[in-house]
Amino acid sequence: MTIKKKPLAIGVALCALTLQSATSFASSHREAPFITEIPKVDGTDFYMFRSYEPTRENYVTLIANYLPLQDAYGGPNYFDLDEDAIYEIHIDNNADGVEDLTFQFQMQDNFQDIQLPIGNEMVSVPLKNIGDAADPGNVQFSQSYTLKMIQGDRRTGSATTLTNATTGMSTFDKPLDNIGEKSFPNGYANYASDFVYDVDLPNCSADGRVFVGQRKEAFAVNLGEIFDLVNTNPLGERNAEGPGDLADKNVTSFALELPKACITGTAATSNGQTIIGGWTTASVRQARIINPEPSLATSDMSGQKGATVEGGAFTQVSRLGMPLVNEVVIGLKDKDKFNASEPKDDGQFLTYVTNPTLPALLEILFSDAGAEAPAIGPNGRTDLVAAFLTGLDGVNQPSNPTPSEMLRLNTELPITPLSEQNDLAALAGDVGGFPNGRRPYDDTVDIALRVVMGALVDGAPNQNVPFTDGVRLDRNELPNQFPYLATPIAGSPNDDVMVGGMR
Repeated sequence: MTIKKKPLAIGVALCALTLQSATSFASSHREAPFITEIPKVDGTDFYMFRSYEPTRENYVTLIANYLPLQDAYGGPNYFDLDEDAIYEIHIDNNADGVEDLTFQFQMQDNFQDIQLPIGNEMVSVPLKNIGDAADPGNVQFSQSYTLKMIQGDRRTGSATTLTNATTGMSTFDKPLDNIGEKSFPNGYANYASDFVYDVDLPNCSADGRVFVGQRKEAFAVNLGEIFDLVNTNPLGERNAEGPGDLADKNVTSFALELPKACITGTAATSNGQTIIGGWTTASVRQARIINPEPSLATSDMSGQKGATVEGGAFTQVSRLGMPLVNEVVIGLKDKDKFNASEPKDDGQFLTYVTNPTLPALLEILFSDAGAEAPAIGPNGRTDLVAAFLTGLDGVNQPSNPTPSEMLRLNTELPITPLSEQNDLAALAGDVGGFPNGRRPYDDTVDIALRVVMGALVDGAPNQNVPFTDGVRLDRNELPNQFPYLATPIAGSPNDDVMVGGMR
């Protein structure tokens, strides 16, 4: 069913002033009123970095995480994605704030009605699987996806359906979530590793890689305390409170590894170095009608109508580049608007980003401990421009960038091996990490807290701005290979514990 779209007369009055500064804080979980109603398309984190898996130095990895706060035991349905949505990763390679490449994922639900003989009747079972879930014959519900590469505008550009470089198939399978050890007797890590695929890329001499599936949450944050008026000690020890509130949560990742030569294109340059920008979005159909009588399915699931009928144009409802901008920068009344916006239009949020409220709040809350917000100059917090809108001069700032909120990555700077990465990244001299892109190990909460409280006011990083949320990620939890996030926590005890991710 298709619902015709009425033109929406939405007038956007852009400020004539140039966007001067922005600030950010961490990650994105339930950050806007509307997105709480549709968690399957809630983007939580976006990572972009030069691949540090051995022999993969000529690749860039992009990871978009969705569907936050997954409890491993969340059965019987667990955490499937929305087949009526599109999930996208965008790359701007000429610094104008507009996507030049888009990688678009669309999910598909796959049903297999498994029935058992009960008395004289064949009756459908209530669970997703009836045995070893690595055997497709035991699985009642699974998901697959297609992947398109779009050159130019995300909706009107030239689209190519990408195929499996090994089989030529245009459909890729998503692994089931980690139900538990009984459903995966041979280990979930071994099972999930079979869902990493090589991908043909048009006009590219090398293949990419893709994985879509559940991973262990890597974002270290005192989430509850932060939103309870920073109910922690921001001037205390960095690891005072353990691994953080998300240490027992999973998330769903869209992971791509792409040859850097094939995504830089006419990339913006600085001193001969190529720099790209990236962000992720999710969009849903404009109309959703509740079906009062979802139809019963036949044995092959044909004729299934479902609980809703979707129609109309795809409309963006989630956006994420730099971490936690929407949570702690954008005013409550405009959070849904930010999620529907594009980087090129970020001038409309000028007041929020040139006069950020977070530093003032921290000063009020912790003035007794010596917290003092930097002064607001005539053009706002200009010290934050390089870090969050244009890139750092000499690190990841292209020539003449359009100020816009996204991750920016210098694809020429040296890679830091995982064992040598500093989780304060660029603030500690490790320019292979945030805000030069973002790696899973980067402690973006501590980095951003220090920046908003003045760590870059005088240009070079000031190590005497010690703000922290008190939690850090254990480096040993992270794997050294694609897709770089650890094996998800099992829904029931699992003896095959994998702290390093896929084997």
